[in-house]
Amino acid sequence: MADSAAQVSLCAGIPAISASLHHRIRFPVGDPAALITVQSAANAAPRRILILRDIEMDRARKHARADEFHCPADFTPASGLSGDRETATAQSVAECIIRTGATSVSIDRSTPAIYWHQLTAAGLRVTCNPDDGVFIRRSKDAQEIAWLRQCQQDTEAAIRLACETIAAAPVRDDGVLLGTGKPLTSQRIREAVDVFLLRRGYLNPESIVACGAMGSDCHEHGSGELRTCEPIIVDIFPRSRKTLYNGDCTRTVVNGAAPRDIVQMHAAVVAAKRAAIAAIRPGVTGEEVHAATSRVIRDAGFAMGMPSSEETWAQARMTHGTGHGVGLEVHEPPLLAKKGPPLIIGDVVTVEPGLYQPGLGGVRVEDMLVVTADGCENLGTLPEGLDWRVKA
Repeated sequence: MADSAAQVSLCAGIPAISASLHHRIRFPVGDPAALITVQSAANAAPRRILILRDIEMDRARKHARADEFHCPADFTPASGLSGDRETATAQSVAECIIRTGATSVSIDRSTPAIYWHQLTAAGLRVTCNPDDGVFIRRSKDAQEIAWLRQCQQDTEAAIRLACETIAAAPVRDDGVLLGTGKPLTSQRIREAVDVFLLRRGYLNPESIVACGAMGSDCHEHGSGELRTCEPIIVDIFPRSRKTLYNGDCTRTVVNGAAPRDIVQMHAAVVAAKRAAIAAIRPGVTGEEVHAATSRVIRDAGFAMGMPSSEETWAQARMTHGTGHGVGLEVHEPPLLAKKGPPLIIGDVVTVEPGLYQPGLGGVRVEDMLVVTADGCENLGTLPEGLDWRVKA
């Protein structure tokens, strides 16, 4: 097994939690695991050694991406293995690497410190490559794109459920929306979305259902009664329990007549979204895509960025970037914002311009797109408008 010329890299953690490790092995086990990649000078094909709990090995052989499968006991050091699973896995990783004949190992930035500790305790020289596992995750393969496409379809179905429910709700005399005779609240819409997505196999973080002035804070989740003639931002970003990939979609809905200012803000947001999508192609930077958004927002008479201490919030503003990458994490590289990097084929990104005005509310519209060789593909199919009443 020993090869003193081998270059060894390590990615370790819990695959169900670690996006970097799961991306490499596509096996979302909930116990500590480690993938050791041995690149020999004598053999161009790397060896991918997966170490994980013994009871998971048979499943791993069927489903995980690796060449060799071992449990920690297969690489027990002379001092023995700890009774703590994570420590024992780190000890076995160190022993495995030593048996390759290597004297150093490169780890990625997500690998827990216990591995660094055990590797150095075993006399190995450890370095960290902060870019390892980051760039490769950006260019999604066909399987990942299929998973993301399904996630987005289900997310959009949840958006439609929420927006159509709000749009169809009867109105009490004081303007409060009703559902089954009781006030319709942000919490009730979230509960309906949660149940809908649970039945489809998703874990759903707290969705944004922010009505009226609450929507002027782009990350306010919203609470309390929903009202007619006020903008309601609905932002849903669930994670598939099976694949661990995410959906992410936002729409804004108004029950009844939308205020004139909201209509104007919405028109600018939709135009900015289209400009950003038109700018997306390989080689264009995330900063350039954001600049396309900014031009439309400013040309429409609105502002960009948080106001400085000398400014007042006299006009609606877009306070965030144009979008972000999506994959195993709902927010991951690349950013469509200042200093955003060049886009590559296979990047999956959101485009989500928004405008926010304290005291009035906010508008945001978001789609998910795949960067292709000649531009991008929009995975979304939903309408963009404020009126979600089902047409007869």
